[in-house]
Amino acid sequence: MITEAEVRDAATYDLVIRRAHVFDGHKAHTGLYDVAINGGEIAAVSAEPLRGGKEVDAAEGWVLPGLIDTHIHFYDVLAVSDPASMRTFEENELPGRLDLFLQHGITTIKSVGDPTAGILETRAKIAAGTLRGPRLLATGCGITGRDGHPAATVFDGNPWARARFTGEIDSVQQMRDLVHHLADRKVDAIKLLSEGACARPGSPTYVWQNAAFPVAVELVRLPLDFLRAGIETGHERGLRVTVHTTQQVAAREAIEAGADGLEHGVTVEPITDRSLLDLMLAHDITYTPTLWAHDAIHPDVRGNVRKVADAGVSIALGSDTFSGRGLFGANTLEEAELMVAAGMTPVQSLVAATSGAARQCVRPDLGAVAPGKRADLIVLTADPTQDISNLRELSMTILNGRIVVDKR
Repeated sequence: MITEAEVRDAATYDLVIRRAHVFDGHKAHTGLYDVAINGGEIAAVSAEPLRGGKEVDAAEGWVLPGLIDTHIHFYDVLAVSDPASMRTFEENELPGRLDLFLQHGITTIKSVGDPTAGILETRAKIAAGTLRGPRLLATGCGITGRDGHPAATVFDGNPWARARFTGEIDSVQQMRDLVHHLADRKVDAIKLLSEGACARPGSPTYVWQNAAFPVAVELVRLPLDFLRAGIETGHERGLRVTVHTTQQVAAREAIEAGADGLEHGVTVEPITDRSLLDLMLAHDITYTPTLWAHDAIHPDVRGNVRKVADAGVSIALGSDTFSGRGLFGANTLEEAELMVAAGMTPVQSLVAATSGAARQCVRPDLGAVAPGKRADLIVLTADPTQDISNLRELSMTILNGRIVVDKR
């Protein structure tokens, strides 16, 4: 009679990564492990040898969850200005940009302000397997006040793109209607932009500036009833709602209105209000610093990230990558490095790029190396828990159980 133990010992998995150190999305494990995959799921993580139809020797390298970038602007805001240029971008540029993420070990990206129709069509093609790319989540257009950011900043002078990349609203009812429209389109989340037009008495002055664009625009916060309406409607539809903020007062207002997370957080001033950190903890906020976009222009960003991390607030990696600077994928790795430069440990940065990012995206199936999780994994030749720059030592990217990049 064949015993249960013999059946287990004889099990052959679709793919086994052998002799690997493991960072599981939360911590590093001592010793070497075999990681087994069946179909698109992780089937086993074992200190004992496992058998696979295909076996990859990690040679005592590192296996960790595929990286997740929760704040991406994917379409080229400088090049897309009419249907013809949109088609040109989608045919000539889009596939290569998607592949860059895989080549750098990023297996999930979240678009937070691309043209709704275009980004959802791209998401559908990736999901159907007709377009190669990382797992794509999308909010569709970002929702802002009339003449707010990015409508009157990034898209100043580009009305065609402005009408597609942004959703400008003038009333509570328009806010509710737009959130319902996006939910009907099956977006993955909602993004609101707090500091976006709609002047209010006593609103602090904030001048939006970015070296990539030739304009400086004074912005003020959304009315509180607009903000609450967007968050409440998103929650009614079962969607997580994150809010673009840059000032302490705006961050507090977004949290008190019910936001689930802060995009950018506090960038233009130092965090001086300890009670704001306590509020983030009390409301279980996820903080997305976007250092890649803001570190060089806002001197208080690093100190704020350190304060947030030291307070124990959940942090998610989001680079705010956009066209015109750096390289898609590589920017995500730079974001992880900047987190460490700001005072986070390499392990904290890795958590932000894996389980913390999965939490921000409400995807508990991602961001971990454990049985039952999606088999989105990367294999490195060096230890990222000691030196975060070792994320650049990529050997292999595995997406949904399939090897999509092999640099061995």
